[in-house]
Amino acid sequence: MKPIVCYVTGRASLGTADSTEELLTRIRAAVAAGVDWVQIRERAMNAHELLALTKSAIATAGNAAHVIVNDRLDVALAAGGAGVHLRGDSVSATDALRWLRQRNAPPDFLVGVSCHSVGEARQAEAAGASYVFFGPVFETPAKKQFGAPQGVQRLAEVCHSVRIPVIAIGGVSGPQGLECLGAGASGIAAIRMFQELGEAELKNVLTQIRGQ
Repeated sequence: MKPIVCYVTGRASLGTADSTEELLTRIRAAVAAGVDWVQIRERAMNAHELLALTKSAIATAGNAAHVIVNDRLDVALAAGGAGVHLRGDSVSATDALRWLRQRNAPPDFLVGVSCHSVGEARQAEAAGASYVFFGPVFETPAKKQFGAPQGVQRLAEVCHSVRIPVIAIGGVSGPQGLECLGAGASGIAAIRMFQELGEAELKNVLTQIRGQ
């Protein structure tokens, strides 16, 4: 199976007057480059703004990529998203899956969980999560305040401890992405890589990661 590549959005770091429009431009470039998932991670937005952005992202991605919403299960369902990604302080995966069953959500709706240890990854798998994010694997400005990066060895331990896909995040780019895949990761996720590189450069990086 080809590696999963996920663009995690970060509108605040774009630094433009109309950052929402710039974000949609970045999503369009990422999809054109061949990204598989787009995770809408915009904590500063209210529900109305997030719903509008998610719908626009889904229209932009079309059938080429899945759009997943960070934290807001209600918004993900209302917009017709492909899934929700749960943070450590979000509702639990168990409760989210129970809620989805009660509302007859699509059976292929993804429920992902952010994990920082083997124990958390196993717990997410036992709860029925579709996949986990693990990180930060490498040093990244966004996570510096939380301490040292986890490293590739710790990533490998997590990958070999669960059967569901493990997506590496945190300072991951082209060469680092290959290290993560070599450690057993099913894919990579990144913010800066997609917001700093142009479409042609992204295509080259994704080609390297997938060994095409």
